[in-house]
Amino acid sequence: MPGERLLRILALFGSPAESDSARLCAVAADVTEMSGAGIMLMTGDVPRGSLCSSNDVSALVEDLQFTLGEGPCIDAYAQDRPVLEPDLADPDAARWLAFSPPAVNAGVRAVFGFPVQVGVVRLGALNLYRDRPGELTLDQHADSLVMADVAARALLAMQAEASAGTVSVALEAGANLRSVVHQASGMVSVQLGVSIGQALVRLRAYAFSNNCLVDDVAKDVVARRLRFDDDDKDRGARS
Repeated sequence: MPGERLLRILALFGSPAESDSARLCAVAADVTEMSGAGIMLMTGDVPRGSLCSSNDVSALVEDLQFTLGEGPCIDAYAQDRPVLEPDLADPDAARWLAFSPPAVNAGVRAVFGFPVQVGVVRLGALNLYRDRPGELTLDQHADSLVMADVAARALLAMQAEASAGTVSVALEAGANLRSVVHQASGMVSVQLGVSIGQALVRLRAYAFSNNCLVDDVAKDVVARRLRFDDDDKDRGARS
């Protein structure tokens, strides 16, 4: 029964002091019997960063999705439905051509993304990974859906204490919100006259083509060591 699943999951959180963002991912991995879990925050078509991750591999999965703009969380959010890949190394249909190889090299063999939302308000996606291939069982799938709902309501509760236009201390404490990337996206948006989402795509493309991290590209943009010009929209030009 859904109500029984919810009570069982809530019981895993322990005392209120333990119910922080990091605990969300730990409980998600535990209740679904996965190797790890992460929660990506998104607004519109722009990933905002990772709320939490349960281990180093989960953190890498979140980082790859943010940097490359593809993966189970991105698709689950955009398509508003669970996205399930039971064998990342040998899928039935190739997808996530940039994301899959480094994820597999890190030990990820199956990945599952679930939208994190309240009603029609989408907040991000829950990512689950396992170090061996295989489908989710019916119970694991049902527990994942309930866990995604718990995460959504926890996010709203954490953010409720913040003033308008700011991020709550509870939400920000364990999160990697990539503030320098968002600042750089705003600067590139102004330089090129494009949307924030398109500016983030340009940052990612530059990072990918130059074999560097999007965070490092963003730092160069913010420090004004790198700018993107209207005359050279497809690549950055160092000034």
